[in-house]
Amino acid sequence: MNVRLIVPAAGMGLRLGLAQPKALVLCGGKPLLVRTLERFQPLGLLPGAIITVPPGTQTDFEALLGDAFPDTAFFLVDGGRERQESVENALETIDNAAEIVVIHDAARPFISQTSVQASIDAAEEFGAATVAIPCSDTILVAGADDILADTPDRSCLWACQTPQTFRVDVIRQAHQHARAQCFAATDDATLVRQMGGTVKLVMGSPFNFKVTTPEDLMLAEAIIAKGFV
Repeated sequence: MNVRLIVPAAGMGLRLGLAQPKALVLCGGKPLLVRTLERFQPLGLLPGAIITVPPGTQTDFEALLGDAFPDTAFFLVDGGRERQESVENALETIDNAAEIVVIHDAARPFISQTSVQASIDAAEEFGAATVAIPCSDTILVAGADDILADTPDRSCLWACQTPQTFRVDVIRQAHQHARAQCFAATDDATLVRQMGGTVKLVMGSPFNFKVTTPEDLMLAEAIIAKGFV
């Protein structure tokens, strides 16, 4: 299968308390984006990978990627105001030879190659797949004034991660359908499900968390220091 990688990296590190792209934030001495891309290198998915970046920052990203991966050509695409728009911009650059697209957050630096490959295999079979893990916590639904409104059955709940992997025609149709319906979501698998498609859940790992807050960054650096991944 002809597989392409998209890495949304257009978010800013505001919740980290930093006025710079989150993907450029150092984590254990390396930018988050570099650590994340290194996870895909053994699978041969870096050449031609599409990275969405904040508008006006392409020069910074080009310099970073040139230093970290001097022999690899990437495509940099301006991101949108929301992740959904960023991914749609990236999808427009994929050539017709691509059959499968792997979409992975730049701020998830500990994804395993096993999960990535499993998502590719599942997308080939089902059309769409997302890495996720079963919820270990009880989830509470809040109503008005933060009053407990519902407690869903935990056995049915999974925490969504990335990569989310798709046959290219499926995810393109999902984005077109979402635009036509004025439907927005924080992940791409939900767009496929919203148009009636099937999404296979693929087992992830608690290590595959998203670095969003200062506490997340501290945890990531501790994991690196201890050599857990």
